[in-house]
Amino acid sequence: MSEQLKNQGNQALRDGKVKEAIGYYSKAIEADPKNHVLYSNRSAAYAKDEDYLAALKDAETVIEIKQDWPKGYSRKGSALEFLNRYEEAKMCYEEGLKHDPNNEQFKSGITQCESHLTGPAGSQPMNPFSDLKGITEKLRNNTKTKDFFKDPSYLRMLEDLHRDPKCISQKLGDPRFQTTLSAILGFDFEMANGSRDEPMDTSPAPSNKPEKKAKPEKPKLSNNEEAALEEKALGNAAYKMKDFEEALKHYQKACELDPKNMTFLTNIAAVYFEQNEMEKCREVCQKAVDVGRENRAEYAQVAKAFGRIGNSYLKEKDYKNAIFYYNKSLSENRTKDTLTKLQQCEKAIADAERLAYINPELALEEKAKGNELYKKGKYPEALKCYSEAIKRDPDNAALYSNRAACYMKLLEFRIALKDCDECVKKDPQFIKGHVRRGGVLEAMKEFSRATDAYQKALDIDPNNSEASDGMRRCLHGDYKNRNNPEEVQKRAMNDPEVMRIMKDPAMKMILDQIQNDPRALQEHLKNPEVARNIQKLLDVGILSVR
Repeated sequence: MSEQLKNQGNQALRDGKVKEAIGYYSKAIEADPKNHVLYSNRSAAYAKDEDYLAALKDAETVIEIKQDWPKGYSRKGSALEFLNRYEEAKMCYEEGLKHDPNNEQFKSGITQCESHLTGPAGSQPMNPFSDLKGITEKLRNNTKTKDFFKDPSYLRMLEDLHRDPKCISQKLGDPRFQTTLSAILGFDFEMANGSRDEPMDTSPAPSNKPEKKAKPEKPKLSNNEEAALEEKALGNAAYKMKDFEEALKHYQKACELDPKNMTFLTNIAAVYFEQNEMEKCREVCQKAVDVGRENRAEYAQVAKAFGRIGNSYLKEKDYKNAIFYYNKSLSENRTKDTLTKLQQCEKAIADAERLAYINPELALEEKAKGNELYKKGKYPEALKCYSEAIKRDPDNAALYSNRAACYMKLLEFRIALKDCDECVKKDPQFIKGHVRRGGVLEAMKEFSRATDAYQKALDIDPNNSEASDGMRRCLHGDYKNRNNPEEVQKRAMNDPEVMRIMKDPAMKMILDQIQNDPRALQEHLKNPEVARNIQKLLDVGILSVR
C-alpha cells in the first residue's frame, strides 16, 4: 500500500503537481510511519513547494529513523540552506561526510555555505530568530513574554531580528530582549549572571561527553485543542478524497472545540469554495479574519483568508473585488501566487476595457477628422485623431497607413515604418500600405528595401503608378551609390536578407560558378528561389551583370 502511494507521489512530483505529491507521501507515511524514504521524499516535495520548515522537519525525522543514511543529511542541509541557516547547514553536511566521505554534494554544500559565512574565523552565529513563525507562537504562549505583543513594536523587533541577526547589538538596550532570548533558548540569564535572589546551582559538574541538544518544548495543548486538531486531520483526509460533506462536518466540529483557531474557519471556507458556495465562502473567510485579529494570528494566516475571498471573486470573474482582496492579502503577507493572481485580474480588466472601447463607427468619425486636419497641414492634431481611431478599431489596416503619413510629415520615419509594417501585417493585400512603406524606406535612403516594398504593391496591381514611379526613383537613387564600395558594404551589412544569402553554402557555390562561367547564370535563373536571391544581390550592388 505505502509503496504504491510512494510511486504515485513520485509521479505527481515529476509532473509538477507538488501538493498532490505531498498528499500521497503523507498517506504513505500513515500506512508506514517508520519508512525513512517516505519522509525523505516528502521533504523534497515540501522544499519544491517552498515550505522549507516542513522540509527541515521531515529531514530531521529521516535522520532519527536511520542515522547512517547519507540522503537524510543532504535533505536537512538543503532545507537549512534555504532558510539561510548556513552554519547549521555546514555542520549537517560535515556530519553527512562521515557516512559518505566521497559525496560531492556534501563537499559542494560545505563550500557554498562557507561563502555565506561572514563572522570571525569563517563563522556565522546561528540565528535563534530564524524560525519567526515558531518563535512567535512560543513567545505568545510564554507567561513572561505574551504581554509584550500588546505593543506592535515588539513584533517589529522580532521581524528585524529574523531578517538580520547582526542587529542584535542594536536591541540589547531593549529590556524585553533578554527576556525574549531566555524564553527562546530556555536559558535563565539571571541565574547565569549569579542573581542574588536565586540559589546557587549545586548540580554535578557537566561531563566531557557531548550533550544532545534538547528539542524546544511545544506549548501544551488543552484536551479540546488536541481533539480539534484530530478533527482537522480527519477533515483534511476527506477533503483530499473530495468528500466535501464529510470534510465540512469535521472542520465544523474542530471549530466548535477550538473557536479561537482561525485555521478551521479557512478550511470550512475551502470546502464552500469547492462546492461553489461563494457567498458562504466569503462570509466564513471574513469571520476567520475577525477571529484571527482577536487572537493575534500569524499574518500569513490572515493573508490566506483574504486571498481565498479574492479567489472566490476571481472564479466569478468579478475582477475588481478580487483585486481589492488580493491587495489586502498582500498587505498582510506577500506571496508569489497572490501577486500572480492580482496581475491576472488587472490584465483581464485592461483587456475588457480595451474591447469595450472598440467602436468602428466612432473610428470612422475620428478618421474623417484626421483627414481634414491632414489636408490643412495640421499634422500633430491629425496624428491624435488617427491614434484615437486606431484605439476604436485596431484591426483597420488603413488607419495605420494614415498615421504613418502623419509621422512622415513630422520626419519620424522609424515610427512611420512601424505603422506601415503593422498595416501590411493587418492586410497584406492593402496596396497603399506597401506603397507607403516603400516611401518611408525611400526617405530613409534604404533603396533596396524600398524597391521590395514597391514590388509587392506591383505584384498586387501591376498598373499602380505610385509603385512604378517609386521603383524608378529607387533604382536611380541606388545607381548613384552603386559604384561606391563603402556604400555597397554598408548596405550589405545592414540588410539581414543579404547576409542570409551570402552565408548560404548553396548560393556560395552558385556565385562561384557564375563568376567562372557567366553563361551558367541563365540556367540558375530558372530556379525561382535562386532568381530572387540573385535579384536581391543585384539590387544592393554586390553582384553586377554585364
